[in-house]
Amino acid sequence: MNAITVRGVTKNFGELSVLKGVNLDVQQGEIFTLLGANGAGKSTLINILTTLSLPNSGTVSIMGFDPRKDGNAVRKLISLNAQTATLDGEFSGAENLRLIAQLRGVRNERAEIAVLATRLNLTDFLHRKVKTYSGGMRRRLDIAMSLIGNPQIVFLDEPTTGVDPQNRLELWQMIREIRDAGKTVFLTTQYLDEADALSDHIAFIHDGTIVKYGTPAAIKQRVAATYTLQVAPSDQDAAGTALSKAGIHYVQAEHGVTLSADSGNAALASLLDAQINVEHFDRDETNLESVFLDVTGKVEKYENH
Repeated sequence: MNAITVRGVTKNFGELSVLKGVNLDVQQGEIFTLLGANGAGKSTLINILTTLSLPNSGTVSIMGFDPRKDGNAVRKLISLNAQTATLDGEFSGAENLRLIAQLRGVRNERAEIAVLATRLNLTDFLHRKVKTYSGGMRRRLDIAMSLIGNPQIVFLDEPTTGVDPQNRLELWQMIREIRDAGKTVFLTTQYLDEADALSDHIAFIHDGTIVKYGTPAAIKQRVAATYTLQVAPSDQDAAGTALSKAGIHYVQAEHGVTLSADSGNAALASLLDAQINVEHFDRDETNLESVFLDVTGKVEKYENH
């Protein structure tokens, strides 16, 4: 059973079409990351999944519940950690947690808060006012508030933005621990290395539709690879002439050229035939930044497999 299933979801704001038929599956017990440029529809989709907004058409299932018909049931199963922390600076960390526990109807709130405080390294400063907390401490407390009440799906909207590298790595470990405890994590992030490191599956949203979906490794493999081929500066003009004569498309770089993977070997052979010394020849590493650029420039239709 999927934790989240989305089929054909559209959302319009007046004449502006933001979501244009979104299809998506998020499996139970995984870290799923939604990536896309600003304005691609990420926040609009999250608002629909968390019952803050209704789609114009299409269907959504959250742990088998329809948010249109069973909004209260869905809200009991999820939590949302938004980009802006919802902390009261005049309250202590414990008081902030107790407030959320009471709103969620947690029976044994003290015991649950104690467990979360230990798990997220909050115990030493739990009784200090939040306004004295560092940025990393605030973020940990905010995530702890998202875990009150044992939600099955945790939405984390850019949880590490503005966090220093050490605290960022600690938050990564917390996110993994949420997943390892059997919860589903729905993540958005500005950091592509973060998505690569944490995600079981990733989807790219572009212009209101899902255009790429899969594991990080599978997505990177589907992006056209490139080779970098370097020659001596004195041979650059001759190298360009040889490649052009062979009908090989290339992009001039400093002291070399960049080629698509399917033309790399042909380019190497052409230069060697022209007796041009090749100083360096290597396949470029594909990363999610390459995928992001590919998504914004050349869109493929989503296939869920």
